[in-house]
Amino acid sequence: RARHAGPPDGGWGWMIVAGCFLVTICTRAVTRCISIFFVEFQAYFGQDYARTAWIHSIVDCATMLCAPLGSLISNHVSCQVGIILGGLLASTGLILSSFATSLEHLYLSLGVLTGLGFALCYSPAIAMVGKYFNKRKALAYGIAMSGSGIGTFILAPVVQLLIEQFSWRGALLILGGFVLNLCVCGALMRPIALKEDHKTAPEFLEQDYVPKAQKRDLKRMSICSPLIKVWSRECLCYCSWKEYEFLLMPDFMVLAVSILFMAYGCSPLFVYLVPYALSVGVSHHQAAFLMSILGVIDIIGNITFGWLTDRRCLKKHRHFCYLFAVGMDGLCCLFLPVLQNFPLLVPFSFTFGYFDGAYVTLIPVVTADVVGTSSLSSALGVVYFLHAIPYLVSPPVAGWLVDTTGSYTASFLLCGFSMIFSSMLLCFARLAKKIKRAHLRSLTNDTGTKQHVWTNGAIAYSVTAELDQKNVEFLAADTNSYSNR
Repeated sequence: RARHAGPPDGGWGWMIVAGCFLVTICTRAVTRCISIFFVEFQAYFGQDYARTAWIHSIVDCATMLCAPLGSLISNHVSCQVGIILGGLLASTGLILSSFATSLEHLYLSLGVLTGLGFALCYSPAIAMVGKYFNKRKALAYGIAMSGSGIGTFILAPVVQLLIEQFSWRGALLILGGFVLNLCVCGALMRPIALKEDHKTAPEFLEQDYVPKAQKRDLKRMSICSPLIKVWSRECLCYCSWKEYEFLLMPDFMVLAVSILFMAYGCSPLFVYLVPYALSVGVSHHQAAFLMSILGVIDIIGNITFGWLTDRRCLKKHRHFCYLFAVGMDGLCCLFLPVLQNFPLLVPFSFTFGYFDGAYVTLIPVVTADVVGTSSLSSALGVVYFLHAIPYLVSPPVAGWLVDTTGSYTASFLLCGFSMIFSSMLLCFARLAKKIKRAHLRSLTNDTGTKQHVWTNGAIAYSVTAELDQKNVEFLAADTNSYSNR
């Protein structure tokens, strides 16, 4: 493992970006394309919208719910081992799904097993990009996360063609073989040791101060049994505290709450865009083409927003760029029920896809700005974990609303308002923080007021110290005058 004073911003880092790009294709793009199977599953098993939607929900929920497990394996064993293991599990789940005889079978194989495999791959691969890049972090993430859009653009029509040629069973079997490419991605993830990582490590984990003979013994032990060091009690307690102390940060708490609402709003659209298009008279190929448009514009959003937010003028305003993109996607969902033909749905796919790519790129960037690079892997595990419950609940709730009301209007309106609320929450939190800083700055400049003394402990201490010094001088002068008398 090579040591670096800081992220190299290039070199092997571009191979890490390429590996993460392939990971997002094999995880997020494949998950999106499961919505193309929705009509097939519903027709084959004869179930309603709500029960069929649980398949997509469980895949997304398992991917996000187990994200901390992926971070744990990446931090304490190896990022490479975690991604390769995840690729094997995801492929096995898709292959087993091709033999499904009931929806419950799909819940377990396609939902739980494939979702668990995706979880072991997704957050560690994204965190590795953050370790290799600093100055061009947003651009690197834009390229890496564009795999989701490119994969959707290519896979959506391919999956539709596979279903027509080989039925949904054959299509799932072929996807299972395709997802094995995650093992190749895992082999690219060369670990890197940064200076700040060693600053946060406990002394008994630092081998710079260990004699050479003991270093050889430690190396031999780590090769023979890497879990010995991992599960030693001191190491486990220290690492657990250091890795998750960001949970107490107010900025991270606000970001976490906003992500809950954002995740609830964005998930149902990928499940119901194709069924909604079919319900308003769009053909199967045109409906799949809408997903392809959404995917390719997603790429443009990934890369252009990543490049723009790396510019000096916008680098300090990444939070506002993120909340703007989330809010625009919410507005798109609000207008979707009035778009009832293919020519009107095409501009929707353009707009929603662009801003979806924008905020997906900025999630790890904003998280890194809040918690720092050393805690990024654990923080991303928590952030994607927070997606789990909304991803699990929102598609079935949307399906229940469709079954109850007979239209998609209520479902899309709920999604839109949820994303707008997420954006407004972050906006108000950032504005409140700026107002508080300005208020404290004004109090710092005015050191003579009583309000200044009571609201800032440090400044109150300095004023008190100044008064105490004057009292000492007064008493000393009084003592001298008394002794002279």
